[in-house]
Amino acid sequence: MDIELIAKEVFEIEARAIANLAKNIDENFKKAIEAILECSGKLIVCGMGKSGIIGKKIAATMASTGTPSFFLHPAEAYHGDLGMIEKEDIVLLISNSGETDEVLKIIPFLKEQGNVTVAMSGNPRSTLAKNSTYHLNIYVEKEACPLQLAPTSSTTATLVMGDALAITLMKLRDFKESDFAQFHPGGSLGRRLLTRVEDVMKRDNLPIVNRESSIKEIIHTVSKARLGLAVVQEADLIVGIITDGDIRRAMEEFEDTFFRLKAEDLMTKNPKTIQKEAKLIDAQNLMNDYKVNSLLVIDNNKLCGVVQIYDLAL
Repeated sequence: MDIELIAKEVFEIEARAIANLAKNIDENFKKAIEAILECSGKLIVCGMGKSGIIGKKIAATMASTGTPSFFLHPAEAYHGDLGMIEKEDIVLLISNSGETDEVLKIIPFLKEQGNVTVAMSGNPRSTLAKNSTYHLNIYVEKEACPLQLAPTSSTTATLVMGDALAITLMKLRDFKESDFAQFHPGGSLGRRLLTRVEDVMKRDNLPIVNRESSIKEIIHTVSKARLGLAVVQEADLIVGIITDGDIRRAMEEFEDTFFRLKAEDLMTKNPKTIQKEAKLIDAQNLMNDYKVNSLLVIDNNKLCGVVQIYDLAL
């Protein structure tokens, strides 16, 4: 058997399923979005088996993009956890066949309580579709599974429909990076958006020289601090910066007089600075804009630290 051919066939089958899914977006999708936007409660996602696994991912995506949501196992719901569903909540019920017994069993409770329900199934004429407020059609022509038994294309379609819901809601809520970071304080983006420069900057034994410092003093200062730079100060005011790159270039350009050079001969005036209260994302943007790897951190126009590109990573 051709292993690559089998893999490519799976990609092609599932890609077609997703492409065809776009044709199923209709008024039900729009009304479901409007209902979720207006909802004062939570979006509760229910699904059994593989649909449940996809449902957990949908709930997680919703929760992290501005729509309060959690996953509720339908079997557990039927055995006591229905109390977690309040009248204001909207319930997203997932079943590819639309006939999953554990999912259907909780519909009478939801109807009696008056919950809005959104169904995802591949059969618009299914029991689930007929007994839900809105139905999202996730029909696929065929599974990637050659036996047409293991959910493959259908679970992919379910996930993509969930993503379509989440991203549409995200855009309509004008959900921004800063909002995302609030829900991901431990992630890379959250760290850059919520952490301040003063929290990560180097503040001890800063590499400081003056205008008259010799090249030997400069090299010693740069080597000792291990930041790849030296800050030139005059009466506590920053007047320039010297990087190890500046030193290397000077060695080539001033080969005969190199050791007679002083700091003012090498320094770059008006180095890029940032306030200590600034966020890491501001530091990153500044470094990207000016194509530098280090920023001098200031407080009341006085040097208080150095932040480098390496400090922005996890």
